[in-house]
Amino acid sequence: MRRRIQNGFTIVELLVVIGIIAALTAILLPGLGKARGMARRVSCGSNLRQIDMAMHLYLSENKDTYPCAQDPLPKKQPTDPNIWLWMGRGFRNFITPYFGEKIDINNPSVLRCPGDQTPASTYEATSYAYSMAFYHSPQQINDMNSSTDNYQNSRPSISQEADRVAKPAGKIIVGDWNSNHQRLNPGEDKGWWNGLGCRNFLFIDGRVQLLQAGKIRKANDGNPNPNLTIDGIEGIDWPQ
Repeated sequence: MRRRIQNGFTIVELLVVIGIIAALTAILLPGLGKARGMARRVSCGSNLRQIDMAMHLYLSENKDTYPCAQDPLPKKQPTDPNIWLWMGRGFRNFITPYFGEKIDINNPSVLRCPGDQTPASTYEATSYAYSMAFYHSPQQINDMNSSTDNYQNSRPSISQEADRVAKPAGKIIVGDWNSNHQRLNPGEDKGWWNGLGCRNFLFIDGRVQLLQAGKIRKANDGNPNPNLTIDGIEGIDWPQ
């Protein structure tokens, strides 16, 4: 009788194939991770450019003055939490009418960075911060020299005119609050108040740039903080 020949893989062949697959996976996964990170940065940059367009539409209808409100915003109910303009939720109300859609915690749209892992309920799904330099005078900003001045100060908000911007290519107006594009260890991410991580920033000239926090000029509080830029709206955040 003719001997039947059975086709199949030997144990050694299977181990070789598994080894090749493991090696290819190890090579490809970092590349895929970088590609996803790049996609998130590009999407975040697109968000900031749309915010820039909405800001210009607001300026054109408001005598070329930047969004300005009481800080914190007036409470609707006594039990409501304080809502600070610079954290994004306040300035959001000024520019969202120009996006053509309803934007809220359930539909944050361009106000949510795709790399932001902060729970949506923390800041009402708003990732971007708005510099205090655009609703306080340079004199007020220069009087603020502590991180607590970012969220506890008795200085009234003052509308700032667009023509007061001295260096449009160097002054940040809006940007990622957290280091959404470079993960920091738990407890290290303190937003604009430390020199760690990197963030996408929108400059007055419309440019969006990913910058390491350490490359931002030190502000009046000693931090790389576009809120308290020395000389406020007339100052410069980048380059050092």
